[in-house]
Amino acid sequence: MTELVRVPTYTAAQVRAAEAPLLTAGEPLMARAAAALGHLVRGELADVDRRGRVLVLAGSGDNGADALYAASALADIADIDIVLTGSRAHPEALAAARATGATPIDAADVDPRSYDVVIDGILGIGTAADPALRGLARRVVTALLPAVREGRPRVVAADLPSGLHPDTGETSDDVVLPASVTVTFGAVKAGMPAAPHLTGRIVLVELGLRLPDGGGAADVARYVHVTGV
Repeated sequence: MTELVRVPTYTAAQVRAAEAPLLTAGEPLMARAAAALGHLVRGELADVDRRGRVLVLAGSGDNGADALYAASALADIADIDIVLTGSRAHPEALAAARATGATPIDAADVDPRSYDVVIDGILGIGTAADPALRGLARRVVTALLPAVREGRPRVVAADLPSGLHPDTGETSDDVVLPASVTVTFGAVKAGMPAAPHLTGRIVLVELGLRLPDGGGAADVARYVHVTGV
C-alpha cells in the first residue's frame, strides 16, 4: 500500500508567483512536469496486455503543452490520438507529439470506450472565476463522461481536473472528467481536498518552488521527483 504524505496546499496565485523566478531563470519546468506526467500515464498503461490507446485533450495553455509533450514519450507503448480543445495549440509541443506518431483527430471521431487512458490537459490554474468548460471542450467531455464513469477509459488529469476551480474545489456543473489520478505540478492546489471524487489519487511533482506556509493540507499518494531534466 502506498504511504500517504500530508503536504500543504496553495492558491493558484501563490503557485504562479513561486514559478515566476524559476521561469525567468530558464528552469525547464514544463519539461519536468511533462516527463512526470508521461511517467504516470505509463504506469496507468502497465496492466494493458496489448498496445495501449491514449486520447490527449489539449487546451491552449501550458497544461495542453504538458499533455502533448507527455504523449510524445509514450509512442513505444501506445497509439495516441489528440483532440485540440482550444483556439490554438503550443506549436513545439504539438510538433513533438506528431513527430512520434500522435494523430490529431476531430472530436466527432472520438470513440470513448476504445481508449485505455485519457490525458486531461484542457484547463489549468489560469482558469477564470467560472471554471465551466465551454465549446468544443464541453462537447468532447460530455461525450466521454458515460464511459469514464463506467471505468474505461481512466483519466489522468494534468495539474488539476479541467472545470475544477483551483482555489475552491468548486465546479459550475457536472461536466468534469473524474480522474483516476491527478498529477499536480509544483504544489497541491488549495481546492483539491474539497473534490476527491474528481481528483482521484493525487501525485505531487516537485519542481523546486519556494513557497510560503500553505493555508491547507492534502494527502498525497506519492511524490514523483523528476531529475535530469
